[in-house]
Amino acid sequence: MSFAFHTTKVLPTIKSAASLVSARASVTCSSQNLTGHRVAQTASTKLPEIKNEPMRDYALGSTDRSKVMDAINTIKTQAPYHVNLVINGEEVKGEGVDKQLMPSEHANALCTFEKASKSQVQEAIAGALEARKKWSEMPIYDRQAIFLKAADLIAHKYRYILLASTMLGQGKNIWQAEIDAAAEAADFLRFGAKYSNEVYSTQPTENSPGIWNHLEYRPLEGFVYAISPFNFTAIGVNLAAAPALMGNTVLWKPSNAAVLSNYIMYKILEEAGVPAGVIQFIPGNPVDISEQIFNHPEFAALHFTGSTAVFKSLWKQIANNIDGYKSYPRIVGETGGKNFHLLHSSADVDSAVNQTIRGAFEYQGQKCSACSRLYVPDNLWPEFKSKLIEKASHIKMGNIADPENFIGPVINQPAFDRIKNYIEYAKSSPDCEVIVGGNCDSSVGYFIEPTVIETINPNTKTMAEEIFGPVLTAYVYPANEFSNIIETIDSTTPYGLTGSIFAQDRDAIVYASNKLVNAAGNFYINDKCTGAVVGQQPFGGARASGTNDKAGSSNLLHRFVSPRSVKESFLPISGFQYPSNIV
Repeated sequence: MSFAFHTTKVLPTIKSAASLVSARASVTCSSQNLTGHRVAQTASTKLPEIKNEPMRDYALGSTDRSKVMDAINTIKTQAPYHVNLVINGEEVKGEGVDKQLMPSEHANALCTFEKASKSQVQEAIAGALEARKKWSEMPIYDRQAIFLKAADLIAHKYRYILLASTMLGQGKNIWQAEIDAAAEAADFLRFGAKYSNEVYSTQPTENSPGIWNHLEYRPLEGFVYAISPFNFTAIGVNLAAAPALMGNTVLWKPSNAAVLSNYIMYKILEEAGVPAGVIQFIPGNPVDISEQIFNHPEFAALHFTGSTAVFKSLWKQIANNIDGYKSYPRIVGETGGKNFHLLHSSADVDSAVNQTIRGAFEYQGQKCSACSRLYVPDNLWPEFKSKLIEKASHIKMGNIADPENFIGPVINQPAFDRIKNYIEYAKSSPDCEVIVGGNCDSSVGYFIEPTVIETINPNTKTMAEEIFGPVLTAYVYPANEFSNIIETIDSTTPYGLTGSIFAQDRDAIVYASNKLVNAAGNFYINDKCTGAVVGQQPFGGARASGTNDKAGSSNLLHRFVSPRSVKESFLPISGFQYPSNIV
């Protein structure tokens, strides 16, 4: 049975919500039989071997290339789809309708979607709290099974539809969509299961005679609010799935610029067996939705990825409402970055150029980890500059439906205008020179050329502020002032997300690593500052870049449980005094 977005236009192979009722009922029944038992908090099992999802290359003439292009054509032909709210397992209309546009062709809508009203947010909260009663008591191995199944559905049955919806809706090329919507999404769910076992298996190592001690890992008391960004479909599903895996129920507010791909992810979770009400899918106005949620006494945690300014605003709202909450809410956030590549005079120039082009311009620089500032010693700059200009000038840009294009559009008009303003600033500044790109065209799609700015001021605006676009600013420093430039890197911006050192001199690597210890939560040596892989490089930064809870690790899952320490005595005592009381 095909799956419709409540319109006559359908995507092939995705099941309808109605066909999943029996699967949900069986999960509910098994959970109901567990009422009153504490099996969910301590039990663990031996999982299947967990490995990273193999990447597919989509080479010319391959079956994978053909299938993803077919999926793109299917979606474009049948768009716009319509996406409903999903509250307590039911697809419902909201208080109004908005659009998600295709950023490569902004005259065309990918989908329309319902916006949750204030009363519907309250209904979703009530439903989540009710669903928590059974979900929190389901054994962890049953919850793991659901998310492992979802990972397999992502990697196989729905891979091409997920890629196509991410490409068309969020402006990614095939490779960037493969990294995100297929491989990383599956990795998050599979490694989440692995890391949940690590959490539950951490137990007291000592027991006194006649005593048994253990830890139970309870879900948080209340509900979790997940706010996901436009730029990674995988982050969207993980923001909802990670707390849910640990027994929490979640209200998921997707980005309005990523509704379709996130909705497909939600339907995959539903097909895998996530019961009704465990994850509520509520697109809409983020300000109104957040106000309703933060005013509720059982708000238990925020799981957020987005801008630093928005995260700070949400934190302030939570703080202002602190007297009304049943518990102190957990606040987990990954926000902005102003990430750097630093070359030492011993660096391999060719490799550093290629890594910098990838780090700065893949997915149009719309990664929180993207390279945005570059520091090159004067002895290497002439060679580096020449090769950077030559290679960057050959980057192909255009509609993501053409596989030949290395970069596509930025996400929307506000992003286009913001990035363009930074480029215009550089063009007019006496401290800056645009040496690559600099042209912008939003007539058909939101296209901005890969742009490189050379500056003589290491604190210029484009070196200090997050741009979130295909703009790289380079500063040339005296090769004999390596220690000074490291101090500059550490103090120029408030962020601390990612950074890279390129050097063949090991002393230089050690020095930079030590001095920049707080400047990057993910630090790379002779590699670009993007591309963290789940299970290999747990991701997150501190300072203004977030709470550094390391997505893709057990650290994150610990934030969504509330441990209970249990001590059981097997033998009675015969008195209340201690030997020290006896004279």
